[in-house]
Amino acid sequence: MKLTVVGCSGSFPSADSACSSYLVEADGFRLLIDMGNGALGELQRHCGLYDLDAVVLSHLHADHCIDMCGYFVARYYRHDGGPVAAIPVYGPAGTEQRLSIAYGDVPDEKCMSEVFDFRTLRPGSFRLGPFGVTTDRVSHPVEAYGFRLECQGRTLAYSGDTGPCEELRGLAAGADLFLCESSFTYGKEDIPGLHLNGREAGQTATRADAGRLVLTHIPPWTNAGVSLRDARSAYDGPVELAKAGAVYEL
Repeated sequence: MKLTVVGCSGSFPSADSACSSYLVEADGFRLLIDMGNGALGELQRHCGLYDLDAVVLSHLHADHCIDMCGYFVARYYRHDGGPVAAIPVYGPAGTEQRLSIAYGDVPDEKCMSEVFDFRTLRPGSFRLGPFGVTTDRVSHPVEAYGFRLECQGRTLAYSGDTGPCEELRGLAAGADLFLCESSFTYGKEDIPGLHLNGREAGQTATRADAGRLVLTHIPPWTNAGVSLRDARSAYDGPVELAKAGAVYEL
């Protein structure tokens, strides 16, 4: 597997990064996880507009899905040949309706489904191209999912947005790379069921026996260095901050 960080900023884009979006490739299959604010532009640095094979959306907060509206425009109003064939888009219940409302004046209520084959996420496992995908509900105020991708004996885990929960440990168990949100600062913010801080991300990686921890979804107003320090205090393995454009080979 090849993981490319398209965007990793939390809540809103920073001067250096779009919001959450991660391109995962294997055997010629391109899967995009989330498409937050600014991600569509950055995505084109890494692959063509029409080269994606599927999209999965962890939840329907704008910083994880809003650029799907622009992607609809690119696919539906393609200037040379009309709409392109629909690709699978996995998301929580109501994803099509949420994106249609966000876009606004769509030509008709079903036009998004002409270019997006919407499929509803539920806890469990399924095949998606070369990937075995396991998903589970995580702790967030809206319906939200974390993901575990397995391919050719390698495993990538992604937290989505979540507070501490046992489901996340299960998704990350033994993962070669654990891409984990670290929105909060230990000792500063304490809102149950919303986000993790660096220390909690490190603790989860330790309990899951993950091989490598990459901290992501750190908002521009948060000191990322503190999050990194706190994660290292709770996890002995390699840990680093996600950066836009970073590439990981698993």
